[in-house]
Amino acid sequence: MNWYKTWNNPLKNVLWWLVIIGMLGSLPLAFTRHQTETSANKVEFVFDYRDLLDVSDIQTNPQTFVAEQLKKMKAAGIQSMAVYESTLAELRESRRIEMYNSRDAAALTQTFGNPNENFTYVLFPDNATQQKLEPLIQKTFGDLQVGVKPWSFRNKNGLIIQMSSDDASIKTMDPDPITLQTLKDQGFQIVVRLSNRRAFVTNDMDRLLKQLYDLGVKRIIVDGNEVPGYTEENTEVNLNKMADLLHKYDIGLAAIEMLKEPQKGFSTLAKQTNYDVVRLHSFTEKDSEKLMEPLKKAELEDRIQGVADRFVLAVKDRNIRMVFLNAKPLKSLDKGKLVDPLAAFYESLQGKDGAIPRIEKAGFTLGTAEAFTVESNGWQKIARVFILVGGVSLIVLTASFFIPESVLFLFVIGLLGAIALHTLSANLYAQALALATAICAPSVAMMLVIRSIQSGAAAKWKSGLAFGLWQLLKTSLISLIGVVFEVALLNHISYSLVIQQFRGVSALHLLPIAIVALYLLFFSENNTYKEKMAKVRKIFSSYISVLWIVVAGIVLAAGYYYLSRTGNEGQASSIEKLFRSFLENTLGVRPRTKEFLFAHPLFLLGAYLSVRYRNAMYVLFIGVMGQLSIVDTFAHLHTPLHISLIRITYGLVFGALIGIVLIIAWEIITRSWKRWVPQWSK
Repeated sequence: MNWYKTWNNPLKNVLWWLVIIGMLGSLPLAFTRHQTETSANKVEFVFDYRDLLDVSDIQTNPQTFVAEQLKKMKAAGIQSMAVYESTLAELRESRRIEMYNSRDAAALTQTFGNPNENFTYVLFPDNATQQKLEPLIQKTFGDLQVGVKPWSFRNKNGLIIQMSSDDASIKTMDPDPITLQTLKDQGFQIVVRLSNRRAFVTNDMDRLLKQLYDLGVKRIIVDGNEVPGYTEENTEVNLNKMADLLHKYDIGLAAIEMLKEPQKGFSTLAKQTNYDVVRLHSFTEKDSEKLMEPLKKAELEDRIQGVADRFVLAVKDRNIRMVFLNAKPLKSLDKGKLVDPLAAFYESLQGKDGAIPRIEKAGFTLGTAEAFTVESNGWQKIARVFILVGGVSLIVLTASFFIPESVLFLFVIGLLGAIALHTLSANLYAQALALATAICAPSVAMMLVIRSIQSGAAAKWKSGLAFGLWQLLKTSLISLIGVVFEVALLNHISYSLVIQQFRGVSALHLLPIAIVALYLLFFSENNTYKEKMAKVRKIFSSYISVLWIVVAGIVLAAGYYYLSRTGNEGQASSIEKLFRSFLENTLGVRPRTKEFLFAHPLFLLGAYLSVRYRNAMYVLFIGVMGQLSIVDTFAHLHTPLHISLIRITYGLVFGALIGIVLIIAWEIITRSWKRWVPQWSK
């Protein structure tokens, strides 16, 4: 035991140095992430060409309408068109063919059809269209082993497909070559949506990608829930072949954000293509419906402004480099006509406070979206050793606030466990250590403040305001240690692209609160373990009063509200959304509301009062929410580092200012109370 104490007691001081060394070793990795996420600044607005055909189908002159809208889109900054794999139904909608079933064909030719026949009849409008599309149709249905034979009517050539029109109209074919060439000739960049609805044949995919490469296609978007080549069996073999073909023709992928579930095989295909991936934000058809509702002019302008804000935030705050626009026609009974959102789109992009000028002002340019260039250096392997030791040291430091005698034991076990976990799974190790350090850093920061108050160090300060401001700054800097470890451990490009996600972040919202509360209630005083256990027994054996029940109800309600506001699924009122939009548009980067309006001001007020009243640390305790929020801000790994840094800086500055206002209000109220209450009592 003497030998153990000889090494255990000094180790507590050594741990701080190991944490600092680990943090310094983490900085180069954090810097390489900053280099990576600033390596691509081209933003591409893409419109769904199929949706444009849907809107044109309700117009009096569909082809003229399409031509006019393409010019308007070009002028509005939409430089790319998304083209899908074609079907007979889509070719018919785009006026490339006419299609009939057997009964309609019999009526057309004024003959009595065969009652036992249900085929598909196709007519081409001219020879040029026939030369482009007939080989495509022949090959598609030939691969399906469906009979196809010539047919003609009134000098128009066509085909008879021996399959029902309902079935034949949805069979997937290569993208319409006429549409591809037309869009290219008009100066649009083409983005192709490929599905996994056809059997993956290497030669066919090679031929298709070669065709797309010749048309200048740089990126594909997966259409559906599976990437091309994904199968239940031999998935890896097929995906490797698909990745090789994408490499061959220098074609990358787009990752659609906020999908309900990941597209099957996407992460594997992205990895095999060396993460030649850009993030895509989708403005859905359902979103576009909100621009066509019967609204007053001012309300519509607000919604258009909201769309512009949404696009700017996506690019600036979430590393989005491709914005995908969907639209649909709608029957408006209130207006008594058919409507579409296209004019509103153009206004949101180039109108008053339009998205594109603001995006360009933020340092981005319009162009073909490019993948991030992953930066690396030789220091990374060495740095990871320091990160491992420093991260374990931070965890052990947290434990030392509760059981200081366990430091040496936990340090040795922690190092061995971290090494073993890294050997078992490097990804699991990185996520576990990142989460642990993210939880421990704000916990340690808050416990140090509480310790300074309990030890009487706070009472020695002459200025409560100076003590409060210093503690807010110092505590936030210690919390940032967890940020540095978190960013360094999870600096892989797959996190920035949200192909991998930081798991367990919900624990970050609760565990620091629980850790600091446990320390404050039972371990902050210099008691023996016997006295601490006696205190625990006293609390658990106390009688429960109505006041306790009321307080517990308030705490539970506050906790529920806190959790409901946390994460991507958090809810906010319409008034708060307007306030957020005001902050975003005024400051450029919106500070987190719970930091600057709630946690930081109460932390400052509690620290100020603790110079005179030790129990004020229970007010200061609320500040743990602000400290964990600082770390949580950087857990949004798809947000650029400089944006997160600006966000927490605003939070601290405005939180300190509001805290000073609270202190002034406290002084006015207490001094007025002391002056008027004695006189009133007389």
